Amino acid sequence: MVTPLNLDYWLALDLADSDLEFLQMRLFEAEIPMTTEELARLWAEKRLQDWRESLLQEQRGEAEVYKPEKTFSVGDRLAFPALDWQKGEVVNVRPGRNPDLEPFTVIEVQMEDGRRRQFAASLADHALNRASALGAEIAGVDVESVLEQHGEVIVRRLEEALKAEPSLVRIAGRWFPEALLVDINIGHLNLAEAILDMAGGEPLPTSRLLEDLDLSGDNERLIEFSLNYALQEDPRFDEVGPAGQVLWCLQRLEPPEVQETPLFLRYEPLGLAGEEDLPPEMHALEAMVDDELCEGPPDHQPEKEVTISLSYPHWRAGTLPISYRLRHFFPTAYESPRIRFTLVDARSGERMPAWVVRERGYVFGLKDWYEKHELIPGSLVTVRPGKAPGEVRIEVKRPKKSKEWIKTVMVGVDGGIVLGLLRQIVQASFDERMSIFISDVDGVDRLWQDSARGQRGLAALVLHLMRQLTKLYPHGNIHAQELYAVLNVVRRLSPRDVLALLVTHPKVQYVGDLYFRLATEVLEEESL
Repeated sequence: MVTPLNLDYWLALDLADSDLEFLQMRLFEAEIPMTTEELARLWAEKRLQDWRESLLQEQRGEAEVYKPEKTFSVGDRLAFPALDWQKGEVVNVRPGRNPDLEPFTVIEVQMEDGRRRQFAASLADHALNRASALGAEIAGVDVESVLEQHGEVIVRRLEEALKAEPSLVRIAGRWFPEALLVDINIGHLNLAEAILDMAGGEPLPTSRLLEDLDLSGDNERLIEFSLNYALQEDPRFDEVGPAGQVLWCLQRLEPPEVQETPLFLRYEPLGLAGEEDLPPEMHALEAMVDDELCEGPPDHQPEKEVTISLSYPHWRAGTLPISYRLRHFFPTAYESPRIRFTLVDARSGERMPAWVVRERGYVFGLKDWYEKHELIPGSLVTVRPGKAPGEVRIEVKRPKKSKEWIKTVMVGVDGGIVLGLLRQIVQASFDERMSIFISDVDGVDRLWQDSARGQRGLAALVLHLMRQLTKLYPHGNIHAQELYAVLNVVRRLSPRDVLALLVTHPKVQYVGDLYFRLATEVLEEESL
């Protein structure tokens, strides 16, 4: 029995050698590289046709499908789609009589249910000639409906099979047989390097490179694909365009912060005992801080714009987090780990080159912009889609220039962190819990470069910073978000790390609603 054409059919379907041969042949015939989605459509059409033929064979068995345009003889076995595939044998053939119709014959059929029925034959003009042999319900199953319902599964399965096929190559999401590629020699690649070198790190499209390369041929798309593939295989070049756009850059001209994760964003999971057993209410912290280390809820719905408060690591590195709330704003790529795009200041219209480093969870290129607007850790930045593809708009929430009481980080002569509540000039709106003024950036940098910093010192660091914060707040209750912000001034920690450190600390008490305080005995020691 033929398998029903549902999700289970596509999930269980293995790509046979004949499927890959079919797709390769189509690529050979077209001589045009195709995306996985385009190949998936061809494959789905072929499989749909195969499925229809199998179903037709099953339904008609050894019988011939009846259509009025056909000519039949006594003894022929027929199957009738319009009669729910009932079958019968032709027992008589005679001329038809109808002056309004062209000459035709009438066949008499002995049906399997015992009845004898008559049907027209050799009649070219009849509605049943145009009807699908499979019937209206089956004929309505077309490739569009299949892709609409199961397209993601089909593309995913095809992608896996194509990656394992050595005779095919891919660049920027398009596939082509390696045997048909145009020859790109080392001279062409060296010239491409010189062109990109002259661009000074500005990515260029393949079409710009081809202007100066001596590559002639009738198939321009194939030449472009061949050059793209040769560049991809050469470690000097990096494809940095967003999905649907191919841009080339010399890897050595990319910013160091794009090639390597900035010091302030480097993260090593602590793996603390009890980290997975945090009370459910504590997970609310992850929704407050827009940290790329948080996965976020699976049912999160993209927002039209998002306002975040800068953490110290991102402020210092000149980056934005690719948190679950911001993820959909930034461009993606088929394969490139680094993507060049444009940030636009929503107020001034200033355009700034920036980089998405999606696999490491950050966007680089905002350091000058932060300095220009005199932002501090905790400043509020709004992100929204740009007006053109490959653009993202950002905006500072800016009040009037004012002096505010801000937590201020100072580095003592002994290299330790000291916190004070001091009046500072601020230029932009800020989140009170996340806001921190750094009076000695170089001194804090030295703390990050201290290789002696380790997990064993974290408990002491938590205790020290809570003591510092308790001096600022007489009630003694410290919110977890504030602790997260301060701890991240000296060590990259996730919200879950911070909560686990607090929950497991023997000298810290949880008082509810994400507030913590030092244990009574510690406070008593401080008062002596």
